[in-house]
Amino acid sequence: MVKTKHWVPLLPVLVFVGIVLILGRSLHLENRDTLPSAMTGLPLPSLVLPSLSGGPVNTRELKGEVALLNIWATWCPTCLAEHQYLNQLTQDHDLPVYGVNYKDDPVKARAWLAELGNPYVLNLVDNGQLAVHLGVYGAPETFVLDAQGIIRYRHVGELNERVWSSRLGALVESLREEAGVR
Repeated sequence: MVKTKHWVPLLPVLVFVGIVLILGRSLHLENRDTLPSAMTGLPLPSLVLPSLSGGPVNTRELKGEVALLNIWATWCPTCLAEHQYLNQLTQDHDLPVYGVNYKDDPVKARAWLAELGNPYVLNLVDNGQLAVHLGVYGAPETFVLDAQGIIRYRHVGELNERVWSSRLGALVESLREEAGVR
């Protein structure tokens, strides 16, 4: 006859408490909208993608000045929320923003930009090829590029005033100083 240990009935409770502790800790992470990127410190991958305005563009041509690379789509409600801020950001900070229209209908994308304004210097059409190389989880995501086209930072989620003033603005200004701009 096998004796049952007294702690065995408590095993499900202990597992549950462990899961709650792990999840609770993740809620208190400082930068939940910052995910590590294997591409940080590396140049944009060299891919030839169509642009929304027509014609192919090699992603390695997206260099020469500090810029943002913004992954967006018309099907993305958060992209709509950040779009007005992107329009304002490009005007207020004279900052080039390259758009990557992600897994979207180019006709809808052009209509969106005509209606809501176009903050982008250039818009690439990506069916996932570039996104896979960048490790994109979804839209929106924004990458900071230095003047040599090197990825210096990745932001996941909406780009807004809080994100700009707490993280991206200082980084962009620092990169501009390194490049001898402003």
